[in-house]
Amino acid sequence: MKITKFRAAIAAVALLAVAPAVSAAPAKGDAPVTEAELADHIKILSSDAFEGRAPGTEGEDRTIAYVVGEWAKLGLEPVPGSATPWLQGVPLVETQATGGTARFRVNGSDLGIGADGVLLTGRDAKVSLANLPVVFVGYGLDGAGKVNADVSGKVAVMLYDNAPFGENLPRYRERRQKLADAGASAVLVVATDDALWSQLQSSVGGKATRLASAAPGAPVTGFLSPAAADTLFRKAGQDGAALRAAAQAADYKGAALSATADFATTSVVRAYESNNIIAKLPGAKPDGKAVLFLGHWDHLGICAPDDPQDRICNGAVDNASGIAVLLSVAKRLASGKRPDRDIYFMATTAEEKGLLGAHWFADHPVVPLADITVALNIDTIAISPRGTPVATIGRGKPAYDAVVRDAATKLGRKLDEDGEADAFVQRQDGWALGAKGVTSLMVGGSFSDMPLLEKFLESDYHGTSDEFSDKVPLGGAAEDADLHVALGRVFADTKLWPGQ
Repeated sequence: MKITKFRAAIAAVALLAVAPAVSAAPAKGDAPVTEAELADHIKILSSDAFEGRAPGTEGEDRTIAYVVGEWAKLGLEPVPGSATPWLQGVPLVETQATGGTARFRVNGSDLGIGADGVLLTGRDAKVSLANLPVVFVGYGLDGAGKVNADVSGKVAVMLYDNAPFGENLPRYRERRQKLADAGASAVLVVATDDALWSQLQSSVGGKATRLASAAPGAPVTGFLSPAAADTLFRKAGQDGAALRAAAQAADYKGAALSATADFATTSVVRAYESNNIIAKLPGAKPDGKAVLFLGHWDHLGICAPDDPQDRICNGAVDNASGIAVLLSVAKRLASGKRPDRDIYFMATTAEEKGLLGAHWFADHPVVPLADITVALNIDTIAISPRGTPVATIGRGKPAYDAVVRDAATKLGRKLDEDGEADAFVQRQDGWALGAKGVTSLMVGGSFSDMPLLEKFLESDYHGTSDEFSDKVPLGGAAEDADLHVALGRVFADTKLWPGQ
């Protein structure tokens, strides 16, 4: 990132916020968000000029300049305390695998698992490990969330899927880290199926990113294809289906495999700083409570550098659409009647790399977390047409559920309460805040129509085809934007919502 030029540009944009904001006269009601307005933002943010909005690139610079420029025009304020106005620096470390070999043996005989069945990343520039015992750990944790086997100095082979037991046990990244904390020398995650394995091969690309402040992972991490895992199990005298079935129990204790492993990896390790973008709309009658709107600005960048046809993952739906809604919601709340409470707007970085920007904010909040009465996350919102029922990820608190129900009903929306959306609670930035006790909701139609969502996840998601076109449905996104404006007005109203 070209820091000097970049900060100068941001400083210039920040001057827009120095003069008193000229806002529209308070309206009787907020103007509906239009599909054309959202389309204008999405077209820009997902254009090739933004190079897929990868953290630490010129695409990040352009994204920040655009978002800050829009917020400054609205009269929003940069949050004080940052070395650069509007920004919260997020220190990251990227590890790019440049080489890696794995050899598995049983009684000294090589199992013949080829390179096409293993993806490896070393934690350091060079790692060499030999003769490590291998243990299958199922989901890695028991029902109480504790590491379920002795993995110290061993290779832990773990299932990718969410555990079918316990309450809100973490996804594979957090479980992998717990195994590393318990002393595992290597953690290999077994892909669920061939479709996921293909996605891992194309999207992971040998890169891994973590917060610079995070505990170090295992010296070697990686993935196994389903076929490679079954070969390992079979030649180590175990039945893969039986192991997976046994792992379904909350008290599963793992199974030692009669195999050893050797690993050798080389990597390029790069430390850099990315940014959360944060703005504040000061309340007319602040009471110490605040509302937070957030959505991630980042995507996968130049994801296919060798493809002569299309090398950029533009991320139109995921998540230029969410940032477009974030900007449109800010416009209504800033230009209409000023809300009582302070409202913060945050575009997070590195969501695609493990909710890293949201986790950094949760650990280094610019507003005390206890003061945030609700966080409303906006992600992958251009999925459904108008009239789609409203689902809520993070539901279950009656007072909050009642606000969502009332706001949706007043806008003529029906509620989808079948619970299917709950499966995504750990896959979005609100999870990082919820883990710290902040009530975090993701509300809208995208996670209500599961066939449409699954169609996107199985096609354009994380690919070069996630580009803006007339085929991207914006009717549902516009309705969801109106719903977020309504929710913001209720949660920021000291009389309608006394505060939780």
